[in-house]
Amino acid sequence: MESFNYFNYFTEIEEYFWRKRGAHLLVSPLDWAIVETWQKAGIPLPAVLKGIDRAFESWARSRRAAGGRQLKSLAYCVDAVLDEAAEAQEAAAGSGPQVQSSRSSAQPFAREELSNYFTRNAQRLRGAAEKHAAAHPQLASRLEETAKRLDEMLTLFDSATTLDLEDLERRLTVLEEKLSAALSADADENDLLAIRREMDRSLAPYRRKMSAEQLAQLERQYTQKRLYEFFDVPRLSLFYLT
Repeated sequence: MESFNYFNYFTEIEEYFWRKRGAHLLVSPLDWAIVETWQKAGIPLPAVLKGIDRAFESWARSRRAAGGRQLKSLAYCVDAVLDEAAEAQEAAAGSGPQVQSSRSSAQPFAREELSNYFTRNAQRLRGAAEKHAAAHPQLASRLEETAKRLDEMLTLFDSATTLDLEDLERRLTVLEEKLSAALSADADENDLLAIRREMDRSLAPYRRKMSAEQLAQLERQYTQKRLYEFFDVPRLSLFYLT
């Protein structure tokens, strides 16, 4: 996946879905979780967009469309996107070596933009640490430590050498994984139960269309997103910069 597509992944999918739908919709936690699942699986953006096309074509032939109902969630597109991704992978396997695009060497973000993003997230982490220090001291310590790590990484943007965004993203992924574990450990059982009930309601119309593996991945992403929101903790991945 080209870096340009990777770092504009959600925006491109969101706008494309809106155009297909014919109206702007509020982005639901379920839709966010679905896009995150596709992104983490490495599904190329063109495959996602073609899968959305395929899903809308299928919907147009359905009884629900005949009854005037509209396709409202990306959850209906999951199977079509996975099918399109599998077909694209098969086609690529038989196409021989590919020439690298010149755009792949371009930096999708300015150094100042990245520096501001890291600084802003460090400030939000410290604010969340202060807010939760009394009730969740271990979580607060993890938040402070993560903010410190972001501060240290700011020196990367002062160097004259080319930024390795893939390595930068790997570092952020490690930090997020530790944060996610801390959030899950400190979350109240009743809060986790409320998230689970909300998730089950959102997924109910689509469970029969998804495999157990798809559901498990989606449930993890959904729960993670809600926990970050509940504790007012920023996501760190460059995926969220745009």
